[in-house]
Amino acid sequence: MKIKQLSVLEVEQVAYQLAKNFIDWDEPIPNFGTRFPNALESCLLTPFQQFGKTIFYKGLVEKAAILFYLLIKNHPFKNGNKRIAVAALLYFLYKNGKWIKVNNTELYNFSRWVAESNSKLKDETVLAIQKFLKLYIVTLKN
Repeated sequence: MKIKQLSVLEVEQVAYQLAKNFIDWDEPIPNFGTRFPNALESCLLTPFQQFGKTIFYKGLVEKAAILFYLLIKNHPFKNGNKRIAVAALLYFLYKNGKWIKVNNTELYNFSRWVAESNSKLKDETVLAIQKFLKLYIVTLKN
């Protein structure tokens, strides 16, 4: 089964609105139009990169992990990057027939941990995200 990508429009329409309306954090989220040019596009394309026949991120979990990491660490938005990353991750998983069954506090704390992680430890952090996802990922029932 081919893994479905997220588009900028989907992040704007779905993930951004989910982050704005349903994820209750203390800081306001800025207008979608205030995002940094091309940063979001890069975050969305990177999980699907390949060189020749070499696929850099194999499978849904690897793609989801790097997407989540990049949306948090590359700061495509002036504010709300963790919220949008969580919402985008949930929508990406949903679009591909999966979900993560985890309590909101744990997901919030994990998102903060990723945000506060040392960028020099990117590979280790992405592996930790993969482990987190594998622990909590569930298949959606039709």
